[in-house]
Amino acid sequence: MNRIGFIVSSLLVLLALLSSMLFVVDQRQFGVVYAFGQVKDVISEPGLKFKLPPPFQSVSYIDKRLLTLDSVDTEPMLTAEKQRVVIDWYVRWRVTDPLAYIRNVGLDEAAGANQLNRVVRNAFQEEVNRFTVRELLSARREQLMADVKREVLEAVKGTKPWGVDVVDVRITRADYVEAITESVYRRMEAERKRVANELRSTGAAEGEKIRADADRQREVTVANAYRDAQKVKGEGDAQAASIYAEGFGRDPQFAQFYRSLEAYKASFNKKGDVMVLDPSGTEFFRTFRGGLSGAGAGAPR
Repeated sequence: MNRIGFIVSSLLVLLALLSSMLFVVDQRQFGVVYAFGQVKDVISEPGLKFKLPPPFQSVSYIDKRLLTLDSVDTEPMLTAEKQRVVIDWYVRWRVTDPLAYIRNVGLDEAAGANQLNRVVRNAFQEEVNRFTVRELLSARREQLMADVKREVLEAVKGTKPWGVDVVDVRITRADYVEAITESVYRRMEAERKRVANELRSTGAAEGEKIRADADRQREVTVANAYRDAQKVKGEGDAQAASIYAEGFGRDPQFAQFYRSLEAYKASFNKKGDVMVLDPSGTEFFRTFRGGLSGAGAGAPR
C-alpha cells in the first residue's frame, strides 16, 4: 500500500513539474522567457514550448497585434493665433522588438501606452502651435497628422529604440474649449436671430407693399366701375328724358296731370308729415277731373 501511494505521489509530482516546464505561445503574442529576472529568450513562433521550472525560469507574454491608443487628456492646446482648442486623437501602434521594448519601455503594453501617450501629446502641442484653427479644420489637417506621426517615429526610433512601430496617427475631433464654444454658440445664435429678424422685416415690408398695391388696384377698379355705371346711368336718364319729353310733347295736358300725381305721391310717401288741404278741395279734384277727362279725350276709343 505504501508503495502504491509513493508511485501515485511521484506521478503527481512529475506531472506538476512537467506542466510547469510546458507553455503555449499564441500566434497573437510574443513569449518572453526570464531566467532569474533576466530575459533569456524571446519566442515569436506559436506552439508548445519548453522551459525550466520555476524559480529557474518564468514566462510572460506581450501582444504582437495592432493596438489602439486613444487620447484621454482634455487639456487645451494653443494654436498659431493663440486660440485654445481641445484635440482628440488616436494612434495605431504595435510591438515589433520585444527585447528592446522590455529594456527601454516596460514589461507590458500598458507601460508602452503611457509613454507613447506623453510623446504623442507633446508632438501635437508642438505642431498645433504652427497651425491656425481654420487650417486645423481644412485640408492642412492631413499635414498636421503626418507631421505628428513623423515626430513620434523620431522619438520611438531614436538613440534608444522602443521596439515599437507607429502605423497611423489620426485626429477625431478639434474643437474650442467649453468657454469659447459657448461664446461661439451665442454669437452664432445672435447672428441667426439677426438674419431671422431681417427676413421678417423684409417679409413685412413686402406684405405691406403687396397690400398697398392690392388696395390701389381695388380703388382703381371700383372707380372705373363707378364711372362706367354713372355713364350708363346718365345715358339711361338721357334716353328716359328724351322719351318723356317726346311723350309729354304730344299731350301737354297729360304731362301736367302726371306731374301733379307725382307731386302728390311724393307728398303722401313722407312719414310724419300732415297735409292740410283746402276744405273745398276744388282745385285738387278739378285737376284730377280735368286730367282724367283730358286723358280720356286724348285716349283712343
